[in-house]
Amino acid sequence: MSNVTQLRVRAEAEAAVLPPLLARAEQLAGTVLLGEHGRRRSGLGDDFWQYRPVREGDMRRMIDWRRSGRSDEQFVREKEWQIAQSVMLWCDQAASMRFSGHKDRQEKADRARLMSLALGILLIRSGERVGLTGGLLPPRRGELQVLRLAEFFSKDAPDDYAAPEARAMLPHARAVFISDFLGDIDAIEAALTKAADRGVRGVLLQVLDPVEEAFPYDGRAIFESMGGSLRHETLKAGELRDRYLQRLAERRARLQEICHVTSWRFGTHHTDHTAQEGLLWLWQALDGGRG
Repeated sequence: MSNVTQLRVRAEAEAAVLPPLLARAEQLAGTVLLGEHGRRRSGLGDDFWQYRPVREGDMRRMIDWRRSGRSDEQFVREKEWQIAQSVMLWCDQAASMRFSGHKDRQEKADRARLMSLALGILLIRSGERVGLTGGLLPPRRGELQVLRLAEFFSKDAPDDYAAPEARAMLPHARAVFISDFLGDIDAIEAALTKAADRGVRGVLLQVLDPVEEAFPYDGRAIFESMGGSLRHETLKAGELRDRYLQRLAERRARLQEICHVTSWRFGTHHTDHTAQEGLLWLWQALDGGRG
């Protein structure tokens, strides 16, 4: 059995424990019309795309001598796979994302994973290379990469809050960060700044439960982080509402400012809205921000 076959068998076996996520992501992706995303293509794989002038670093065997013979310049016959855009994904899997304000509503983590995987499916099937930030999964194409993404998105992180991982970001790639972004705001800003310094542009989507927007608590209440590291008890929860909502608004305003400075797109998605609505926004926002 070849190494490639072994890898496929192993990936399929590991992903087999995730049929609900994969099935739902496939179904969700199918609701979004692919249309024209990114650049127009003549096809996938090794299909011919265009001729371009020789650049420094090109090997001699890459030159198309027939095309070059019709001009004073030398040209390279460029293949589609050589120009496909890489898209790096980061989906927050920390404990704070496992919150839901109602037993019949999806957790933020479930919604974020579903949209992340569905977006990855759409991108891969439109010819893009998709990977994960932080060097966890280099960008690739193909159905096997979908299985790898599903495997990574199935894992929970132990910390209460997380910040985007900007290591191993390919220069001039695009990126998508999905989280509640309730953790260290300075770490979030540092990640986007680092990405922008490498020419990476992308989309930041804040996923919140509607309870987190409304703060419908009153009287005695105990507030505890999902990971258990933070705890606050009060007899007058209602008196905290205005301060909480102000701080939430201030955080959103800062996230918007960070995105403005780094030329990223910012959006908010609530878990009482449909996943299709969130995915469609991501798809259109990412397409509109391509380099």
